[in-house]
Amino acid sequence: MRVLVTGAGGMLGHELVDTFGDHEVTGTTHAELDVTDRAAVIECFDALRPDVVLHGAAWTAVDACEADPDRAWAVNALGTRHITEAARRHRTRVVYFSTDYVFDGTKDSPYVEWDEPAPRSVYGRSKLAGERECDDDATILRISWVCGFHGANMVKTILRLAAEHPTLSFVDDQIGHPTFAADAAVMTRRLVEDHRTGLFHVTNQGAVSWFEFARAVLDAAGQDPRRVEPIATHDLRPARPAPRPANSVLDNAALRLSGVDLLPDFRVPLATVVERLQAG
Repeated sequence: MRVLVTGAGGMLGHELVDTFGDHEVTGTTHAELDVTDRAAVIECFDALRPDVVLHGAAWTAVDACEADPDRAWAVNALGTRHITEAARRHRTRVVYFSTDYVFDGTKDSPYVEWDEPAPRSVYGRSKLAGERECDDDATILRISWVCGFHGANMVKTILRLAAEHPTLSFVDDQIGHPTFAADAAVMTRRLVEDHRTGLFHVTNQGAVSWFEFARAVLDAAGQDPRRVEPIATHDLRPARPAPRPANSVLDNAALRLSGVDLLPDFRVPLATVVERLQAG
């Protein structure tokens, strides 16, 4: 297959390029392909004629999106329109990566793919708009709390803070399923190879709060998890500009009901990532 990966400089993009490495893969960073530039996107597709595009390019700075909504809409929504248009010209299959932020977080049980989205943040609204720019034969993966070896993410942040402070505070009233980028890339490949279209929630298993996740990171690093203390979201100082869903738990219902093996508990890849990070 000829595979195009947008956002290849990001955490997930790195893993997608590696996971599809036995195919003819082209990874483009933001500097190499600005998805807000329609002409550039069309030119890229005309040159590469990919069989599948793994569209990971996005502006994921949740709080910054609140301050610059035009940029969020341009990258996450209009950029996806450009990808879809170019893909249509070459009959390229589109795989789009979305987010748990499409939900408002008020449901008292995990969200399934058929729940009605109700995003509260600019980021969530712009990513939902990106979903709606996709054609019916696209594959949409909603992922949440993405972590991994590459790029900035919460595992690295927690380890850094633990090296700088005797105690850490993380919220215990936001819950979700961590998603490790390498595992998400493996599931992406399976969905592509199985020619599955439609919407899928793709996360690792194990619902936790950020407080519990931070403790799990320290435990994986051989440190005392009791150094992490709980705090309520409304007590954070300074307050975060973008509202966070209190419940971000995504039930991988479409995979589960299709008989597809789910990704393992997040503690399995967490141990691997922490080991790699500590090895330098």
